Amino acid sequence: MLWNTLLLALKEIHRNLTRSFLTVLGILIGVAAVITMVTLGNGATAAVSTQIASLGSNLLMVRPGQRLGGGRDIAGAAAFKLADAVAIENQVSHLSSVAPVVSRTITVVHLASNWSTSVVGSSNAYFSAGNWTIAAGRTFTEAEQAAGKAVCVLGETARSKLFGGQSPIGSAIRIKQFSCEVIGLLKAKGQSSMGRDQDDTVVMPLRTVQRRLTGNQDVGMLLVSVQDGASTIRAKQQIESLMRERRRIAASEENDFNVLDTREIADMLSSTTRLLTLLLGAVAAVSLLVGGVGIMNIMLVSVTERTREIGIRLAVGALEREVLLQFLIEAVVLSSIGGLLGLLLATVASIVLTNVLQVPYVFGLQINLLAFLFSAAIGVIFGYFPARRAARLDPIEALRHE
Repeated sequence: MLWNTLLLALKEIHRNLTRSFLTVLGILIGVAAVITMVTLGNGATAAVSTQIASLGSNLLMVRPGQRLGGGRDIAGAAAFKLADAVAIENQVSHLSSVAPVVSRTITVVHLASNWSTSVVGSSNAYFSAGNWTIAAGRTFTEAEQAAGKAVCVLGETARSKLFGGQSPIGSAIRIKQFSCEVIGLLKAKGQSSMGRDQDDTVVMPLRTVQRRLTGNQDVGMLLVSVQDGASTIRAKQQIESLMRERRRIAASEENDFNVLDTREIADMLSSTTRLLTLLLGAVAAVSLLVGGVGIMNIMLVSVTERTREIGIRLAVGALEREVLLQFLIEAVVLSSIGGLLGLLLATVASIVLTNVLQVPYVFGLQINLLAFLFSAAIGVIFGYFPARRAARLDPIEALRHE
């Protein structure tokens, strides 16, 4: 009986293709919108996680000042010294590397090309702490770091702006009034989660930058990489305790420095993108309800048009539940077709939009199944009232209907 009822439902849908298509369209758009929004949100979350991971594994950033960001409060907060980095490396347990960092934005020149970039002064620990890979050339030798030699390692963006398609290894660039030999090239990392181009950089030995550019022994930031499996929370607590002691901060006073765990940034940004994904998915789900209302309207029209047919079926012995099942199956078939077409449209739209927005395409089996099942449930919920109305028609009144 169920198979025959399904065939009758398909024949009725085929008999009114245009009306059926318009009915399906609401469900199709709703399913596609929900899946596409959630897929884009998941892609954005994955992109944020990848970008944070590119900053460095288990990375802690120690900066002077009480607040984070470009406008952080650094009034009265003394800069760090190289001795602070040495103390952290020697007295804090389970660390992979500690890199003192000084940075300045300076215009660098090679032949007729010039480019304003971030010049970073640090040690070889900077490359391991920041998860950098040397694409060509080498890093600094101990002698170059101790003597403050004018050597540098270029990021990919700085290389392309100054050298085009040529290899920079062995060439010289001019930074202010001195010449610097390029000894290495960093593998590209792309943009950070804050939109900054990480490859737009020139890395030099710390002592070189201090002597030739800043003119002092100050260190602007300490990058601390914690060993895999070790607790970054415990390392953060040890660093705070050590730095309070070294900076002679009284127990009643607040820190004049901050220790930022990149995992905290990742968790914060990921939770934000997940919340936005849920909100966008909820807004898109409203169109599914609108599609359900469309199904109910069309089924009510169908019941009115087929009143005489229903009366004949009831008069010759059809049971109410059989009539109810026929109209209910029609509604479910319509919504299911809309759901399947919505899945196909969402897949195409998600692939196109993720390429446009430059975020990874993350296929979510759960949201695809959930959206399809929800579309089928919409057919049951909104198709039940018209189906019940058809099943409860009085056969005599139905046969009199014109």
